[in-house]
Amino acid sequence: MENKKRALILLNMGGARDKNELKMFLTNMFNDENILTIKSSFIRKIVASLIVNKRLNEAWKNYELIGNCSPINPLTEKLVEKCNEKIKDFKTYQVMRYTPPFAKDVIENLKKDGIEEILLLPLYPQYSTTTTKSSLEDFIKFAKNSFKIKSIYDFYRNDKFNSCIVDEIQRIQEGKDDFNLIFSAHGLPQKIVDNGDPYEKQMIEHVQILSQKLKDKNINFKSINLAYQSKVGPLKWLEPSLEDMLKNFKGEKVIIYPLSFIVDNSETTFELDIEYRHISQDLGILDYKVCKCVNYNDNFIDAIKDIIDKN
Repeated sequence: MENKKRALILLNMGGARDKNELKMFLTNMFNDENILTIKSSFIRKIVASLIVNKRLNEAWKNYELIGNCSPINPLTEKLVEKCNEKIKDFKTYQVMRYTPPFAKDVIENLKKDGIEEILLLPLYPQYSTTTTKSSLEDFIKFAKNSFKIKSIYDFYRNDKFNSCIVDEIQRIQEGKDDFNLIFSAHGLPQKIVDNGDPYEKQMIEHVQILSQKLKDKNINFKSINLAYQSKVGPLKWLEPSLEDMLKNFKGEKVIIYPLSFIVDNSETTFELDIEYRHISQDLGILDYKVCKCVNYNDNFIDAIKDIIDKN
């Protein structure tokens, strides 16, 4: 097949560039049947509207603390640019689920560019119905039968990807073995996991893989832990919460790695680096460090190549 007739599509949730886009993000997210699992779309729309109206102004205050926009957009643009430089067999595009660029618009560009085959790579290392399934379904719905489509569902076992994570942890740790490591993952309502979502099992396995890889490289910690962030609403979510986990480390040092994210976003730059930092100070934690996501790291581009080759 002629070169560049194949496209690599990087799928992610998106993030707001201003307050209007934050409202768009929240509205689209809570109207997603994979997120708000209400069978009636009419009732879901009403509930979504109530949630958005309640949360918008408070959420925007958080964005004001990180420069009035999510870092996910410029970082993803840089990732796409590097993929196009280094991955020669595909032309790389990005599609976001809840903010532009949307699938329906990118698909029109794919048609204009003469793309025939597509490889979908959701930038969620572990599979969840709330992320991977939602993003894949959204793209495929708008693509209809216009292309030959193949999808990658998870890649948390990929060794080159995990080496990127270990390298970042090692950089932050600086050879000091008196830290406790916490892998922080985005939380999920327990009922979603109980209904068969594999996210928690994959997250636990991922921590085991990384723990062994750290041990093999003689990168040592006082403890290695898994916790869940971002809980909202009254439902029971996956446990332990990150806040509860941090309570175990009064008078100690902690490193946080954002395990469910590939690209830094409001949940890493605000939640982990600002909100939970304040919590850690209140709890008497001596040192609190947050790792960066892999973002557009050159080694991550090599990992993407490897993920493609093995799928």
